Amino acid sequence: MPGAESMATAAGAALLEVTGLSVRYGGVQAVRDVSLTVGAGEAVGIIGANGAGKTSLLKAVLGLAPRTAQTLRFGQHDLLRTPARAIVRCGIGYVPEGRRLFSPLSVEKNLLLGAYTRRWNSATRASLDDVFGIFPVLGEMRRRQAGALSGGQQQMLAIGRALMSRPRLLVLDEPSMGLSPLLVTAILRTLLRLRDEGLAILLVEQNATLTFEATQRCLVLENGHPVLTGPAAELRHNSDVRRIYLGI
Repeated sequence: MPGAESMATAAGAALLEVTGLSVRYGGVQAVRDVSLTVGAGEAVGIIGANGAGKTSLLKAVLGLAPRTAQTLRFGQHDLLRTPARAIVRCGIGYVPEGRRLFSPLSVEKNLLLGAYTRRWNSATRASLDDVFGIFPVLGEMRRRQAGALSGGQQQMLAIGRALMSRPRLLVLDEPSMGLSPLLVTAILRTLLRLRDEGLAILLVEQNATLTFEATQRCLVLENGHPVLTGPAAELRHNSDVRRIYLGI
C-alpha cells in the first residue's frame, strides 16, 4: 500500500498540486502537512471519520480557511496568492456542504448566478441547456423557488450551479448528505458521467462507498493528518481504512 507521501506524484502532471498544506484555527491544528494532486480528468476522494479535517482541507484549497503550504497551485495559478473570490475564475467549481442555495430565487436564477464570471451569450445559454440535460428535473422546475425543491433536487441544483462556470475542476463537499440511498445512486451516476466527460473532481464524502465508486484515487485523513493513499479499488478493502473510518 503506498504511503501518504506518494499522493503528490501519483498523478504525474497535475492540474491541482498541493504540498505541505496545514490549517490552524487558533490553537487547534485541523490539517497537518497534506500533499495531494488531481490530474486533468481525474477524480480523487478524501475520506476519514467525522472531525478528520476533510472540509477544512477543501476550504484551505479554496482560500476559505487560514492555511500555510509549500505549494498550492491550480494550472498556472498560485492559489496562495489568489483571493477566494477569484478562485472560480481560475476554473474551479465548488459545491459546498449544505448546498448554500439562494432559496427565494428560482432554479434558473440560481443557475445563472453560477455563471456570474461569464457574459450572457449563446455559450452561457448552452451551459444552461447542458445542466438541464444532466438534470432534466431542474429544467421542469426552472421557475420554482430553490427552497421549494426536495433535498435531492437541491443537491442537483448546487452541482448544476457549479457547472455553469465551466470549471476544469469540480470540488464537492459531502454531496450525499441527508439523501436517500436512491438519490445517492443518482448523484454517483452524475459524478461518473462528469468524470467520463473529462471533468476533474475532488470529492470529500462521508459515504465511503460512494467515494470509492466515484473516484480513482483516495486520500485517507486521520486527525487532520494523511495516513494512507492509493487506488480507490484497493483502499476499499484495506483493514486500516476500516479501522480509521469505521473504528473496527
